[in-house]
Amino acid sequence: MNDAILQAVEGFVTTPWVYVVLFGIAAFDGFFPVVPSETLVITLGVFAASTGDPHLFLVVLVAALGAFTGDHISYAIGRKSGSRILARLKPGSRSRGAYERVGKVLDERGGLVLVVARYIPGGRTAATLTTGATGFPRRSFTRYDAVAASTWALYSACLGYLGGAAFEDEPLLGVALGLGLAFSITVLHEAVRYVRRRRAPQGA
Repeated sequence: MNDAILQAVEGFVTTPWVYVVLFGIAAFDGFFPVVPSETLVITLGVFAASTGDPHLFLVVLVAALGAFTGDHISYAIGRKSGSRILARLKPGSRSRGAYERVGKVLDERGGLVLVVARYIPGGRTAATLTTGATGFPRRSFTRYDAVAASTWALYSACLGYLGGAAFEDEPLLGVALGLGLAFSITVLHEAVRYVRRRRAPQGA
């Protein structure tokens, strides 16, 4: 079963269509995060290390371009109808809280939040929508988002490449390692945020 899956994946990643799919998913994830695009980027990074296909540079480039495009779509949606979207979010809900936190950080730190939010599941969409809704300058948004998209693509692809290099003869194990590293980093980030929130009232 594993051999059949591996052969199917290897057959797909050696075709030019893999870059089309990568671009589409990375862009779609920017404004409608249903399937985390990191999973695909990490997987392609693994095969870039273990089989040489697809090319790592092209994976990073296409993923960055897709993410950049999706973020700008999200920004445009926020610019056009962000106020209505925020009005529909239930006060006290997790989603409303995420948007309010992003808006506050935008006021305090500007576009830097765009770079950080791209590494937070769900945070990138909240950041780009809120950025558009609050009228953050498009030129500044583009500058910061270029950094965010390119570093995110490089980070995700390199996590996969690390897993592929560690398990060169077992790509599926490399995928598991890459996803495990990404998951661990996310859990660590959320744990730090949780501790900071618990300590904040005591220090106030």
